[in-house]
Amino acid sequence: MKVKYIHNQQKFTTSNLVKLQRHSIWKQSTTYLLLPFIGVVVGFLSSCSREVSLSPVVSPTVGESQNQSSRPLTPTAEDSNFVVEVVEKVEPAVVQINTSRTVRTEVPQLPDALNDPFFRRFFGETLPTQPQERVVRGVGSGFIIDPNGRILTNAHVVNNADTVTVSFSDGRTVEGKVLGQDSVSDVAVVQIPGNNLPAVEIANPDSAKPGQWAIAIGNPLGLQQTVTVGVISAINRSLNLSTRPSSYIQTDAAINPGNSGGPLLNARGQVIGVNTAIIQGAEGIGFAIPIDTAQRIAQQLITQGKVEYPYLGLQMLTLTPEVKERIKNYPNSNVRILADQGILVVRVIPNSPAARVGLRPGDVIQTINNQPITTSEEVQQILEKNGLNNNLQIQVLRNGQNLQFTVKPEPLPSLNNTQS
Repeated sequence: MKVKYIHNQQKFTTSNLVKLQRHSIWKQSTTYLLLPFIGVVVGFLSSCSREVSLSPVVSPTVGESQNQSSRPLTPTAEDSNFVVEVVEKVEPAVVQINTSRTVRTEVPQLPDALNDPFFRRFFGETLPTQPQERVVRGVGSGFIIDPNGRILTNAHVVNNADTVTVSFSDGRTVEGKVLGQDSVSDVAVVQIPGNNLPAVEIANPDSAKPGQWAIAIGNPLGLQQTVTVGVISAINRSLNLSTRPSSYIQTDAAINPGNSGGPLLNARGQVIGVNTAIIQGAEGIGFAIPIDTAQRIAQQLITQGKVEYPYLGLQMLTLTPEVKERIKNYPNSNVRILADQGILVVRVIPNSPAARVGLRPGDVIQTINNQPITTSEEVQQILEKNGLNNNLQIQVLRNGQNLQFTVKPEPLPSLNNTQS
């Protein structure tokens, strides 16, 4: 599955794509807590300013017009619906975020003489260089979460930006300052001057259900304040991405480059999520960070300047009959799996909280805090809700014996320290 994040940066209009190689069956299937090992192609999806070529609309001929519906051209009651009301309510709080950053590169300067291999033998491969600068611009979306000018957006929209400019639907433009950004969750907070600004209304996080209306407002390809409509296709969706949370809202409302950081709304005009990603090459499959997750991370960024994630140090996968059979037939495998379901511990990170209490590869997690566990995503969700200060009671099945462990999560170390 190729996943594309809603940001696109260029030298005026270039895309950044990072390709990650697919792993073997072990790493393809396994998941760190907050560090799944499944390869995807990731590209950022906030779009750059660009010229958009629009095809002209061909007007019908007189004869064709006579065959059209006799529907009156004056507004009727059906021209006003809940989408119109939502847009009128929320649009003043949705903003366009323009960023720029200067990229400096060293470009070798090759005098004509040095291009001759004869002279290169004397001067060697060390060539004089001259610094060259270029400006990379990007466009994304955001929305005001409080009247004092705090804006929620995606971290990849403002990442490494030298300048951040915020534009309102009425044409006003102000300078913004990044208060904090978290690349793990892809959440960032931008501050703009002002008070009594229009702010969005936040939905109850448990109110989102598949089949409900979903409305996206943003700036795809720099087209400001674009509205698209669809439904919530699924909730608690896992993208199996490294360094990403496990729970997303899936929607078929059209999301395109430039929608990054914009709100996903319900039929009441309340924010249910922050648009962040699409599956590359697919249509009608977009993803949003649930608003309660985004709010929690934003609050930590505002108050602490960083986000700490609870970490156990387990690499694991959901136990299925296929996985069990593969393990049984794997050459030189000493692991005996007697359970039919649960979460198989594939690897325990050395010196991690899980390692210190005695969890081992081959253990099958049955319950956490007396709650039955059947998928690795459920473990991640419990861990995130548990936080750093509370112990977890983990029951595992090891060689047919039930064992109980008490583990206290620690802050997630840097990625370089947790990956093998």
